[in-house]
Parts: sequence; C-alpha cells; structure tokens
Amino acid sequence: METLFSFSTPSLTTPQFSRFRSPSNLKAPIFSSSSSSSSSSSICDLFCRCNGSTSGDHQSATDEDLSISSAYDALGVDRDCSIADLKSAFRSKVKQFHPDVRKSGSDSMIRRVISAYELLLERIGFGAYEREQLDPFDEPECEAFDVFVNETLCVGKVCPYSCVKTAPHAFSFVTSTGTARTTSQGHGDDYEVQLAVGQCPRSCIHFVTPSQRVILEELLDSIMSFPFDNSADADYLYSLITKAKFENNRYRKPKRQPKASTDNVDWF
Repeated sequence: METLFSFSTPSLTTPQFSRFRSPSNLKAPIFSSSSSSSSSSSICDLFCRCNGSTSGDHQSATDEDLSISSAYDALGVDRDCSIADLKSAFRSKVKQFHPDVRKSGSDSMIRRVISAYELLLERIGFGAYEREQLDPFDEPECEAFDVFVNETLCVGKVCPYSCVKTAPHAFSFVTSTGTARTTSQGHGDDYEVQLAVGQCPRSCIHFVTPSQRVILEELLDSIMSFPFDNSADADYLYSLITKAKFENNRYRKPKRQPKASTDNVDWF
C-alpha cells in the first residue's frame, strides 16, 4: 500500500503534513460484515457532527432543530410512508439539491435532508440494521460528481501540476495550510476539473457524492485542526475515500420504467 503514495519528485514537500504523505500503517478498508457495525456507528457519529452535535445529545439537538413534521416536509413523504419510500425520497432530494442542479445553498439543504432522513429512520423505529443503510459509502445515493481534496496528502503551491492553476474556478489555496481546496461544486463534466483530478501527482483529488463529501469534509476539518496527533483519523479518512471510490464505480443509475398508455388501444 505504500507504493500507492510514492512520488519520484523529491522537491514536493509539505512540512505541515509530511507524516501523511508516505503513511506506512494505512490499511485497505475491510468490507466484511464484522466491521459493518463499527463502521456504521462511526458514520452515524460523523452525521451527528455534521449537524453540530455529538452522538450523545444528537436526539435532543435534532428534535430542536428539525421537528417531525418539518422532516416529513423536507423529504416530501407522507406520515404513513414505507422505509422503501423514505429511501427513495432521500435519494431524490439529494439529486434535487445537487450543485449541478442547485447552484446556491446546496450544502445546507443536503445537510437538512440528511438530518430529516436520519430522524425519520429513528422515528419509524428501525435499529442498527437500517442505520447502516444510511451509510453513503456502502450505498451511494447518486453518481459521484462532487470534488473532494484530501489535504493531508496535498503538496500545495510547489505542485508541478497544480489544480489551482489548471482549474482556478474550482480550486484555491488555503491560507493557513497552503494546501488546495475546492471552492465550488457542480463541475463534474468540466474538462479542466477532470484534468486537474487526473494530473494530481499525489492522487489526492476525488469525485464523490454530496453525502460522502459532507462526511469527508467534516472528518478532514478535525484532522487539519490537530495535525500532529490524528493518525487514526487520517487512516479512517483514507479508508473512507478508498471505499467511496470502490462503491461509486459500481453505482448504476436506476432504470427508467417504461410508460404505458391505453389511450390508443381498442378494447373489444
């Protein structure tokens, strides 16, 4: 796994995060059933953190910020809806508020949809099994067109194939760390963005789904806040990215059901 992060140019150095550029203890994610429980709880904790709460006070904070009635309204489902209807509505809403469709306020709306979905799952009474289905890394909600930069591996301004120079409308440098970061979404079909992703010498730019990006950005923020004591979080971030790439490559668009009409049928 170490060869995945090797790069022949010796001048590419990042003093702030050099410990992450050649991680020797990174392990490929395990997709066995024995690890699904712990992975699910970690993802749920990250959902809670994305909504500004910890797992302990998540229920009270969610009830305060998002009522049951507004949760149903946010997803556009009836109170007697099934779990299948709830999942279908969740995926539809994420697509509706995707940056490709909605240019402004996409992040806040996606976070609200995630909160409503999680709240209604708990309201209906489903346990850990159904909460696992909330994991967008196990079951992507749509195609991966959002862009995420793993800043723990980014070499910043010394990069010979800088994404900021290639696609300045989508990337910029962070003043505090000198690393690159996405400034806007909705560029999935943009040639310059695709070129920046393909040319990155550290392979630290990835296409992910909106829900995956929200979680990855939250985890990345915690890593960048404490860059000297977070090897476990860095390993976990890497495993989530690897898992996202694997599952996103397997994603298939739902097939459209043919519309049947009897308007021009002669009934005998």
